[in-house]
Amino acid sequence: MTPAVQGVMEPSLIVETRDLSRTYQIGETQVPALRKVNLKVYAGEFVSIKGRSGSGKTTLLNLIGGLDRPDEGAIFLQGRDISNLSEAEMVELRRHTISFVFQSFGLLPSYSAYEIVDFALRLNGMPRKERHARTLESLKLVGLGERLQHRPDELSGGQQQRLCIARAISIRPALILADEPTGELDSKTGREVLTLLRELAALEQTAIIIATHDPKVQEYVHIQYQINDGQLANMAVVIS
Repeated sequence: MTPAVQGVMEPSLIVETRDLSRTYQIGETQVPALRKVNLKVYAGEFVSIKGRSGSGKTTLLNLIGGLDRPDEGAIFLQGRDISNLSEAEMVELRRHTISFVFQSFGLLPSYSAYEIVDFALRLNGMPRKERHARTLESLKLVGLGERLQHRPDELSGGQQQRLCIARAISIRPALILADEPTGELDSKTGREVLTLLRELAALEQTAIIIATHDPKVQEYVHIQYQINDGQLANMAVVIS
């Protein structure tokens, strides 16, 4: 991120990792998944972590999202060190500040699109009237305003991923972590989802980090990192 131009406010730093490391024990062998990763992502940025399977990109997202814990280093979310929070504290953080979008949609099959988003907001503790308005707004933002009562099996793959994104943005998180969100989609639908994520980053000023091996992602993100063997190898500013 370049310094702010005089008179122009610099975007807020949403997430920062400092010398983040994680090693897994497999039998008697120690396998380093991440090695001293340093990363900064600001509000409104759409950032990709690109690497082959086993390179460490999913481990990085899991650590940032509190689904795993680092062996060394620290993770800061909006300036707060979240590396050693209790599980209860991390649950609260995920309810209000961090959202996830996965390759496998993870949608409740018997719920309608409206009910799926509404349920996420109920977990968030939002009052009913506000919840209703936010649910409608979120579904409209992702182009599902006419699909409120459709269940997941009545939606296409792209529509299901849009529903996942609606659920993710409904809490207005500071950070969205997306793990291979285009992995189950055809090329055209994948591009539509990437366009949507980029637009939402700008509109909501949400930081979005996507882990992927999809080469077309670089056409949509602001910054792309390459990760190899648990290390961030390089960075490319793709779109200023």
